[in-house]
Amino acid sequence: MTDHGTAIRLEACAKTFANGVRALAPLALEIAGGETVVLLGPSGCGKTTTLRIIAGLEVPDPGGRVLFDEDDVTVLPIEERNIGMVFQSYALFPNMSVRANIAYGLRVRRLDRNAIDARVDEMMAMMDIAELAHRRIDQLSGGQSQRVALARAIAVRPRVLLLDEPLTALDAFLRTRLRVEIDRLLRGLGITAVYVTHDQAEAMSLGDRIVVMNEGRVAQVGTPRDIYYRPATDFVADFIGTINRIRGVVRGDRVECRAGHLPWSAGGGGEIEVLFRPEDVTITAPDDAHLTGRVVSSFFLGDRTKLILEGFDGREVVIETTDRREFGPGTEVAFRVDADALISLKG
Repeated sequence: MTDHGTAIRLEACAKTFANGVRALAPLALEIAGGETVVLLGPSGCGKTTTLRIIAGLEVPDPGGRVLFDEDDVTVLPIEERNIGMVFQSYALFPNMSVRANIAYGLRVRRLDRNAIDARVDEMMAMMDIAELAHRRIDQLSGGQSQRVALARAIAVRPRVLLLDEPLTALDAFLRTRLRVEIDRLLRGLGITAVYVTHDQAEAMSLGDRIVVMNEGRVAQVGTPRDIYYRPATDFVADFIGTINRIRGVVRGDRVECRAGHLPWSAGGGGEIEVLFRPEDVTITAPDDAHLTGRVVSSFFLGDRTKLILEGFDGREVVIETTDRREFGPGTEVAFRVDADALISLKG
């Protein structure tokens, strides 16, 4: 079961609700066939509204259009769009067995009995839930329920698969495990998928591209690496991962500040704010360091140690190291920053 995927195009899709609240500013977005795009952002940013517009559960404001390939589906209801949906709550039918739940959409489409049985068998084998076929929904664990929900969604061979916070209700270990399984499933099917989450790890793991949203607008669209290493705005820089900010003055090939200096090759002059990630540093001897700070807190995480440092004009700096030493409060730490990892936001 492999599909080339349906391309999705949103044109000027805004959404204003009856109470006058605008949930979504006019949005333009193109999703390639077979691509997995993650809508990422804090609560209330517009990501679920965008998903509901794609699904047909909401109609965009006048002038907005939704196209699947070249088919205008803007006013088509959800049942006519041939989509699969997976919800946070699973939305399974409690009065049906696992097998009956997976078969439901196929029966609605009036497939013959043999075709339904074959497709359900295929889905249960794919999701490794064949032994659950005759169980009731209330006899399933969270992870099992999510697999059934996925099987039911893809059994109908939808043009588009939409996933709305599907792993939020699960514990951390199971979320990580199912994240891997969903990624493998989507790659194998080649289906176009739109995935809504506020979890950065899910977005980074699953998305071919990530659409970062804030206050009803798109803040940045890019690959996970683009979003992480080349944030376009202050919001994206602060929302994705941990970022450090150092204020200083450009003088030649360095940015000078009270705690030392940072290498700089972008030219310019005057005051500037330079950003860098915690992992892009190396603890070194003081005479070879760029910056020096004092340890406020130290967190041993097994494969690395996270240090919170002070001494940077009232701001704290977070760095990570694989150094096996213990760093007690007050310890002076000197470090270098990878020059290629430095970020300076424009505007």
